[in-house]
Amino acid sequence: MAVTTVEPAFRRLANNDPTLWSFDHIQSLSSNYTGADHVKRANALKETVKMIIRRQMGNLSTTLEIIDDLQRLGIGYHFNDEIHDMLKMIYDHHYENDAKWDAMDLNLKALGFRILRQHGYQVPQDILCNFKDKFQNLKPHIMEDMVVVLNLYEASYHCFKNESILDEIRDLTTNFLKENLGNVDGDISLLVSQALKFPLHWRVPRVEAKWYIELYEKRNGSNPILIKFAKLDFDMSQAIHLEELKHTSRWWKNLRWDDKLSFARDRLVEHFMWSLGFSYRPQFSLGRKILTMVNSLITCVDDVYDVYGTLDELELFADIVDRWDVNAIKELPDYMKICFLGFYNTINAISYNILTETGLIVLPYLKKAWTDYVKTYMIEARWYHSGYKPTLEEYLDNAYVSIGGPVILMHVMCLSSFTSTQQMLECMKDAENIIHYLSLIFRLANDLETSTEEIARGDTPKSIQCYMHESGATEEEARMHIKNLILKTWKKLNKERVSGYSRFSKEFIECATNIPRMAQFMYNEGDGHGHPYITETHVLSLLFNPIQ
Repeated sequence: MAVTTVEPAFRRLANNDPTLWSFDHIQSLSSNYTGADHVKRANALKETVKMIIRRQMGNLSTTLEIIDDLQRLGIGYHFNDEIHDMLKMIYDHHYENDAKWDAMDLNLKALGFRILRQHGYQVPQDILCNFKDKFQNLKPHIMEDMVVVLNLYEASYHCFKNESILDEIRDLTTNFLKENLGNVDGDISLLVSQALKFPLHWRVPRVEAKWYIELYEKRNGSNPILIKFAKLDFDMSQAIHLEELKHTSRWWKNLRWDDKLSFARDRLVEHFMWSLGFSYRPQFSLGRKILTMVNSLITCVDDVYDVYGTLDELELFADIVDRWDVNAIKELPDYMKICFLGFYNTINAISYNILTETGLIVLPYLKKAWTDYVKTYMIEARWYHSGYKPTLEEYLDNAYVSIGGPVILMHVMCLSSFTSTQQMLECMKDAENIIHYLSLIFRLANDLETSTEEIARGDTPKSIQCYMHESGATEEEARMHIKNLILKTWKKLNKERVSGYSRFSKEFIECATNIPRMAQFMYNEGDGHGHPYITETHVLSLLFNPIQ
């Protein structure tokens, strides 16, 4: 009798770097910054800072400067009411009065413009229309003049589409700062160097806080009370973050995907750092734990579709996710049974946690978000297996979802304060543009650093390759096009962000804005998600090593 043999399925290998952080190492970590004594000291410092804030009110320059310092030191969230009142007073008394802002010096205009737009105020670009008159007389060797240029530069990144004044400011100040960086030293030199890497508006608040605390402490005229409070708050928050990381690492160990799905990336710590970048505030503790799980699921599903699964297996997996039928897993190959069951149980557990926290039944909406997400991967898998090369527009219409932004924001929205699921769904619909723009930046930042490796192992063409194929551009030209597209998308996001302050919670707006910031941070020096050694120093700095 003839014996038939079944050819083993061809499976690509990603050759993933191993994790740098073992379960035992994570569980062994602890912080000294817990307990009632630290809370008591922090509360005393907080009250002293409130007194300092009250003393600054009434003086436009010192008020704007202390708001800026509080935010950059990472402690602004303790003083939301005070900052709200100060900014309302500034806007009502200065920026709505044409005569007053006409007489204001250029530095205060730029600083005020940036901070007010950051907080959702509709300040017109015309406030800076006469910048050229004063810009031409600025001297690069004078520190105060460099501060003016730097504040103009930072303000320009809050630009909306078709704001030509701010576009011109960005171009002029960028060239000025690059050409004259060697003419300054000390604090201003460090501030300019940091700004030229990424403008403040694009930087991750938690990373910025750690960097700015160290800079501010050495600055002449710095307030020692602000330094003490910022350091203590950082270390106390880090202690909370560490316990959250240990909690999610126990979930990850129990899931056993690092062992059973060895083709997938083991990135629990990096997933937590993504969540920390989205929001570091202690009040978002449940959110960070949930989003770390979500990020882990996203990466594993990504590896199933991009690396390991055959087309038939992927079609079957997508169908079972769509049906949300745990009884159907018997149809799946063994590795997919493990993947689907872990995925299914985790989403059900997340929906239960949200129910106990908010009282809302959100499982149907989470299922819909995940189904839509998996469908986009199925589209990319069919492109790959058929050899189809999509246009850039066609690629991005699908890829802004497959990067995970919409499914992440669905979970964030479920954690927000709503009285009903109907209210939540209406808010989610209102946020469609915000979600689209932040996800597009997320995707493009990812493609700039990961596409070369992914194409080498046989993945679907990414945005750079789609544009090259469509336009005949060189890779360098395509990369420049993608960078310009990121800038244009930030302008659209800025507009939606400012108008969103009247429709969404401040926490949702900030979390949504931090997603593209975190993407640009993680992919700034290479694939920081795929290669954990790239982000190792940041993990140590933000999660494991206290300041004091």
